[in-house]
Amino acid sequence: MNEQVKEKRGLPDPGSKLMRELWDWGKSIVAALLIVMFVHQFVFSLSIVEGQSMEPTLQNEERLFVNRALYYWSEPDRGDIVVLKDPRENSDLLLVKRVIGVPGDTIEVKDGRLYVNDEVYYESYVDTMIEDGDVAKTVVPEGEYFVMGDNRHRSGSLDSRIFGSVQKKSIIGRAEFIVWPITHIGGL
Repeated sequence: MNEQVKEKRGLPDPGSKLMRELWDWGKSIVAALLIVMFVHQFVFSLSIVEGQSMEPTLQNEERLFVNRALYYWSEPDRGDIVVLKDPRENSDLLLVKRVIGVPGDTIEVKDGRLYVNDEVYYESYVDTMIEDGDVAKTVVPEGEYFVMGDNRHRSGSLDSRIFGSVQKKSIIGRAEFIVWPITHIGGL
């Protein structure tokens, strides 16, 4: 009997080895999940274009790579394509729009043309005049941005012409490039 006890002492306990292995795997999985959540929340994410408001630049259901970290160190620029939280109350929609006006800019839509700081603003990415009405001259407040979709002939586009300028904190990040579908992959 003494020999059997010695044999058992020399072998590792299979239960504790399995538990150590599971514990190590569990720690690795939790660490990986925390890193992914951090990166998704603060560095980059993916977003889906919903609707036609950004045509011809972006198409419905394209997937975009969104740089979330950029605006921690810099401000959105006129012409940036941004993903933002819908500023209307009780809405959890994410919108994809283009920054048209930065703080201090004067924005006006008159006779189908966009004016920024009292000058006609030419946009190479827009293929039509603005067909859904004039917007009275307005000054973009400090810390806010005036955003519009590129599809300017759609009536009632959900942008700053409807809800006014948006606060910087509503802007999630800048869309950097299209990642899906494969045939559309490219920078913005």
